[in-house]
Amino acid sequence: MKRPSKQRIKTHLADILELPSEIMLDLPQITLIGRRQLYLENHKGIIEYTPEKIRVNTSQGTATILGREMVLQNMGAEDILVTGQVNHVDYDG
Repeated sequence: MKRPSKQRIKTHLADILELPSEIMLDLPQITLIGRRQLYLENHKGIIEYTPEKIRVNTSQGTATILGREMVLQNMGAEDILVTGQVNHVDYDG
């Protein structure tokens, strides 16, 4: 009999406890407010940062944010806030 994976157990536990899966599974969550703000939760560090391109490491891969005049307004241990003109968000997992 095959044992369930840790990921599957965590998913099932999140469902039972009615908890958001991004918290239990350490999944990144990206919230885009218009084209002026981007909020990314559960990041693992900044890989690259310029006013036109920001690359962020996550548990599921790399998030690339392209735009103009972008600034990291706030960077916490697990979340970042980007302001400026966000033109494109790409996720490579």
